[in-house]
Amino acid sequence: MKLGPHLHRIGNDLVAAYLVDTEEGVTVIDAGLAGQWRELTAELASMGRSVSDIRGVVLTHGDTDHLGFAERLRRDHGVPVYVHEADAARARGEVKTKPAWGPVKLGAIAGFLWYAARKGGLRTTYLSEVIVVRDGQVLDLPGAPRVIGLPGHSPGSIAIHVPVADAVFVGDGLTTRHVLTGRHGPQPAPFTDDPEQALASLSRLEGIDATWLLPGHGTPWNGGIAEAVHTIRFRADAAG
Repeated sequence: MKLGPHLHRIGNDLVAAYLVDTEEGVTVIDAGLAGQWRELTAELASMGRSVSDIRGVVLTHGDTDHLGFAERLRRDHGVPVYVHEADAARARGEVKTKPAWGPVKLGAIAGFLWYAARKGGLRTTYLSEVIVVRDGQVLDLPGAPRVIGLPGHSPGSIAIHVPVADAVFVGDGLTTRHVLTGRHGPQPAPFTDDPEQALASLSRLEGIDATWLLPGHGTPWNGGIAEAVHTIRFRADAAG
């Protein structure tokens, strides 16, 4: 799905990944689920591109539903994979966590688990090698993605600001579709290690000039970053 001249999305509101397309090549933001490989290659073809044009994968964090085809790109095509230093062990499968689920609606979670299973989410291939990044770093990749520390969902969760795409990618720093309840709109993401820290980290998004706020789960948001953060804080306060 084309969102802008330099911006594409693959997947859907359950699990999404993104492509930044520039003259220098393609940067992939998150790698979804392994079974979304065909969607990746199809979207690249629609852009007049191929896997050989991918210069790097940047992970917003190290959870399995964001690792998807990353190791395949690294192992088979020599594409480097970048992740925050605090999530490197997580992305390599060396650290396993079991955060609380919270409220669940049967239909919503059944749909998410069915989709994840159908797309290879039960057969995660962890990364063998990663390149670690730090808060504030601007990566030498198409679009010059800037790393913004967004800890809370995981210790190494990051947002990625890409001005040429007019977008900030937030992974599970927030969601616009809660995979456990089906609720739509900006809200705290489930499976979060430290909900209070995740909420506090959202202040780092305020002041960013970007049309698109793009989560790993949910509808792309173009209603204003400040409005999204305000809505999330309001919902968190109401729930707490």
